[in-house]
Amino acid sequence: MFDSILSTLTSTSATDSVTPTQLIFSLLTAFAIGIFLAYIYQRTNRERNNNQGFALTLAVLPAILAIIILLIGSNVARAFSLAGAFSIIRFRSAPGDPRDIAQVLFALAIGLACGMGYLGYAVLFAVIISLVMLILSATHFGQNSKQNRHLVKIMVPEDISYNDVIEPIISQYADSFELIRIKTVELGSLYELTYRISLIAEAQPRVMIDKLRCHNSNLAISLSIDSTGDVAWC
Repeated sequence: MFDSILSTLTSTSATDSVTPTQLIFSLLTAFAIGIFLAYIYQRTNRERNNNQGFALTLAVLPAILAIIILLIGSNVARAFSLAGAFSIIRFRSAPGDPRDIAQVLFALAIGLACGMGYLGYAVLFAVIISLVMLILSATHFGQNSKQNRHLVKIMVPEDISYNDVIEPIISQYADSFELIRIKTVELGSLYELTYRISLIAEAQPRVMIDKLRCHNSNLAISLSIDSTGDVAWC
């Protein structure tokens, strides 16, 4: 009975070779996988500010593409007409993060599979690729080790032994460090020390800076990231 009612409503549609039950299952599967993809996106992008609008887009994008594929079917003329209709749409936006672009392509592929009726493949590919994404995100795959390398400039009075006072503090927050320059300032009354350090993963730069300030008479300290610009606490 359910099939007969929907068959009446879709008798003139592009889905002549698709039963109403298959159509409903395709859309429900596309929606379910889309919501799953949005959840994976939020889990793998916790270090960034998650965009709610983008997550909602991922949730509905597979279903939208599945509807388009179902409407087109195997009708070539309808495909060209739909392409002409979409050609009037213009998007003006800056290029996004490569990970976001990959997520969009992933959602489109799932929608394409659902629209063509390959529901089992759509679920299988969604699970496998999502697991791979979770593993790569958890292991910080592709992260450059130089991202934790910094230059620290510390002003200290001339009567302070930086080997005994400053360097033990730095060693608590860095895997490795190297004194690369010593410079006298203020007519020789102060030393400017420049260290190249590699911070440990859980280190908080502000905590290290605050502890250093307690031992350099509260003089200026600056932290330079990747030799581009300074993030300074004075």
